[in-house]
Amino acid sequence: MALRETFNEDAELYDRARPTYPPDLVAQLARASGLGPGRRVLEVAPGTGQLTLPLAQFGGQVTAVELGPDMAAVARRRLRDFPQVSVEVADFDDWPLPAEPFDLMVCATAWHWLDPALRVEKAADALAPGGLLGVIVTDHVAGGTTEFFHRSQQCYRRWDPATPPGLLLKEAAEIPPPTEEFEHCPRFENVAVTRYFQEITYTTDEYLDVLLTYSNHRALDTARREGLLTCIRELIDSAYDGRVTKRYLHDLITATRTGSSPVDL
Repeated sequence: MALRETFNEDAELYDRARPTYPPDLVAQLARASGLGPGRRVLEVAPGTGQLTLPLAQFGGQVTAVELGPDMAAVARRRLRDFPQVSVEVADFDDWPLPAEPFDLMVCATAWHWLDPALRVEKAADALAPGGLLGVIVTDHVAGGTTEFFHRSQQCYRRWDPATPPGLLLKEAAEIPPPTEEFEHCPRFENVAVTRYFQEITYTTDEYLDVLLTYSNHRALDTARREGLLTCIRELIDSAYDGRVTKRYLHDLITATRTGSSPVDL
């Protein structure tokens, strides 16, 4: 099974554990694209709808293309009050684009799963001239209970043989936003990045649930995965009173499809 297919194994857990996106980020995306009734939106890899739901509340017509059928089923349930939203089960790399282009295409924390040889050109094909591409890249950065995340590397080195030595959280300033492919594509212009942060405090059980939504954790064999989770549980409970805080960096990368003036910010 490919790593990107592991998310579908427990869609309900994914829906419960994965964080949503900062409201300011969603508002900026809506403002930059002129999102509202009558606007056509394509969301690629929506998961269970963490971004789809707040986007749908602006009233646009949303088509979401999700690889996992169980993930799509949960997304449809969450969005049942929005008849203008449709969720299709397909691999975006192979999905035939409709004849009518979109005003906004978004992909949140999943761009890296798309075929790098196709994704930028297909995004341009999907958008009308002047349409907006919005890509959200999420990283876990230094902050929150940083000491815990550094100490937990002992658990990873013991139970996950793929763990590189000396792996520590980076400061956000050390992580450049990955804009090169958009800047080098002549079919896009006005590439911009806005950074957003959120810190979420998890109980031990909540944090382990988050870990079980990550493909590399799910890909471990049962013995290694259980050993890793037990080690992390004991560390949180014994040294951090059963609660840790994780700091997320969300880079919102936007680029305008060439052909006409973009929507005013």
